[in-house]
Amino acid sequence: MSENKLTKAYNDFMEYMYEATDDTIHSIADNLEIAKEKISEIGGLSQDEISHIADSVSRDVHHAAHNTADDSNDSLTEWLKFDIELLENFALDSFRNIADKTRVELAKLSQTAEQYSHPYKTGDVTAPGTLHCKKCGKVIAFKSTSIIPECPECGAETFIRS
Repeated sequence: MSENKLTKAYNDFMEYMYEATDDTIHSIADNLEIAKEKISEIGGLSQDEISHIADSVSRDVHHAAHNTADDSNDSLTEWLKFDIELLENFALDSFRNIADKTRVELAKLSQTAEQYSHPYKTGDVTAPGTLHCKKCGKVIAFKSTSIIPECPECGAETFIRS
């Protein structure tokens, strides 16, 4: 599957989840399912690919919700390790809205961040931000939705978001 196809699907997922957050009766899990159904209706991706993208979106949203303690742009900027102006307004608003709703759900459930500490692996799709190689510590910065490559320094395939 092409990188463009995966990153487009990731961005579409974020858009559909953003739309679903307008209906406050849905949980994040419900919003993911709604987004999966819409992506499936569009076609062009296998169910495995859709599940892979949904897992990537869920991982990034949960990580953002846990690591952005307040609603300020500075908090989200720190998490992304980029200036807010680098992101499109819609993508930023979508991501913040979904992350805020997720943060509320996480607080209600009193779940710890470790439950959402999914590793970032080569081949996964990720939101903009900064990843560190678990083996050598090399920092890789993503300015847009991207496919995670092997570490350019040591070739490792596992990363953490800082």
